Amino acid sequence: MNLNNVILAIEDRLSDAVATKILEKFDVEIVERIGFQGKSDLERKAPELNRAARGITVFMLTDLDSSRECPPGLIRSWIKGSLNPKFFFRVAVMEVESWIIADRIGFAAFLSIPLHRIPSSTDDILNPKEFLISLARRSKRKIVREALVPTRDSTLSIGNQYNTLLSEFVQNHWDLERAATASLSLKRTLDRLAQEKNAGTDQ
Repeated sequence: MNLNNVILAIEDRLSDAVATKILEKFDVEIVERIGFQGKSDLERKAPELNRAARGITVFMLTDLDSSRECPPGLIRSWIKGSLNPKFFFRVAVMEVESWIIADRIGFAAFLSIPLHRIPSSTDDILNPKEFLISLARRSKRKIVREALVPTRDSTLSIGNQYNTLLSEFVQNHWDLERAATASLSLKRTLDRLAQEKNAGTDQ
């Protein structure tokens, strides 16, 4: 697998920030971005992206969302066939927020909350987005509460600046090494990238 250049396929702006941060760590250039229309749209595009991965490498990141699923099962249901070697299909357990929260020290400092409020294994949080918002409600930082927590009269489940503020945290403060110690699914993604990168160097 050539991990110098990839097409990046993601659900939304926050997933884009997370995937970009990960790929930057391995000096991977993103030549095109696809998605930003949610999970269902990404699922529809998956077979086509799998075919495209016969040429250029495709890195796709989505969420598991449900405890009734597992990453291999989700991948099989989306692809319905053989996964091309150049299709790097990764699934965050349970949501991409699990990976963000997994930098427990950095995120606790960002929200200005006690570290013990964040569990040591963030993949085990059943609804990471709700959990994250519950943490934000306790934040001592007004800017965090106003950005992440929906107002009482809002029909939205998240605050108006949710993706903006969290993307900023990911870009400027998120520590991948720390996060990998609290999220096994993130660690597996980083390990796989490192393996592929090293394999390309050895060729």
